[in-house]
Amino acid sequence: MSETDSTTRRRQRTVSWVVALSTIVLIFDGYDLVVYGTVLPTLLKDPSQLGAITPGQAGTLGSYALIGVLVGALAAGTFGDLIGRRRIMLINLAWFSIGMGATALTQSVTAFGIGRFFTGIGVGALVATVGPLVAEFADPGRRNRLNAIVYSGVPAGGVLAALLALVLDDLVGWRGLFWIGALPLVLVLPLAAVKLPESPKWLASRGEVERATELAERTGIALRAEPVRASGTARAGFPALASKELAWPTALLGLMSFAGLLLTYGLNTWLPQIMANNGFGKSDSLAFLLVLNVGAIVGGVLASLWADRVGAKRVVATTFVLAAATLVLLPLKLPLLVLLSAVAVAGTGTIGTQVLVYGLVSNYYPTRARAAGVAWCAGFGRIGGIVGPVVGGVLVGAGLGGTTAFYLFAGIAASAALVTLLVPRSHEEAAGEPPVAVPTAGSANAV
Repeated sequence: MSETDSTTRRRQRTVSWVVALSTIVLIFDGYDLVVYGTVLPTLLKDPSQLGAITPGQAGTLGSYALIGVLVGALAAGTFGDLIGRRRIMLINLAWFSIGMGATALTQSVTAFGIGRFFTGIGVGALVATVGPLVAEFADPGRRNRLNAIVYSGVPAGGVLAALLALVLDDLVGWRGLFWIGALPLVLVLPLAAVKLPESPKWLASRGEVERATELAERTGIALRAEPVRASGTARAGFPALASKELAWPTALLGLMSFAGLLLTYGLNTWLPQIMANNGFGKSDSLAFLLVLNVGAIVGGVLASLWADRVGAKRVVATTFVLAAATLVLLPLKLPLLVLLSAVAVAGTGTIGTQVLVYGLVSNYYPTRARAAGVAWCAGFGRIGGIVGPVVGGVLVGAGLGGTTAFYLFAGIAASAALVTLLVPRSHEEAAGEPPVAVPTAGSANAV
């Protein structure tokens, strides 16, 4: 076997492990974010579980996890560019799992809320870390599709939560469903500790060239041109985002993520209720939600293949436009199959677009600021995730109906498409990101 073939096999094996572990992590993240909604009817009906809970308190409890996600994402951005991707992943896998288990043991509404906030911190940190990790291991021509596969784990986890709630709720109760969310501590963390390497590109960006080169040779990952922080003068993490070079695109990318998550959470929360108000039965309304998420997974992955060919920015702008076009169709009295098809496309344009946004952001920033950039977009976007359900609730509660909500969401999608087109090209796009030789102890060739 030639040296080139051996390097290719090592690289493929490494990337496969990184993508597989990252996807599994986000499946459990998505599971956590949706499982609360599946157990909420039980908690509202049965005061013996945690005590009496009003609908208002239920909404507040639901927001605790999202606030935790915001905190966790920003924390990961603060530390991810300083202590490395691998450490953040392992720490927060344990954090998230312990939070789920602790929540399963709670006996009061207050303790349950604290558990949800604690768990959300781990969720946010993981969401903000897997993007930089995949971007730094994947080949340039496959980054968008691999990011799409990984981040599709979030809606896939939501589907898993709904299915397991249907099958297991009567057998294990709501506490058992939360214990399932704690399984990564024993099933995933040990495997990740063995199979998940640190990013050689992150090590190189920190000036640890010898360690980076050794790890690159062992994993088959090519190192590419990027300024090395030998003297520590180049800004890293969040300070780098405020630089003249990155401040404007960071603001635009944050607005894109805000819009994407507003649409994601707004539709996931209110689509069944709005369609029920429009005359559909309960089973049909839940089917719309399932189709929305399946459309997001399938459409997001397919769109990512296109993004690897023509660039993520163009594809994200297009899918935002698709969202706007299909959302204005949903209030119309269309045949059921046509309506379901429109919902599937809307899933691609909303949830699927957010998957593509994470990929665009992960590949946009230099290594020294990548974790902070993804964390900023995940964190600021999470504010949109909090606003979306509130906006839908205000409109429905005011008696304005689903039509107004859909039109508003369509307007937000169209505006996000325009914002996307304003994002300037990254340096990698401008330079074509050519491979660069990395000096080693015994070779001057590229790794």
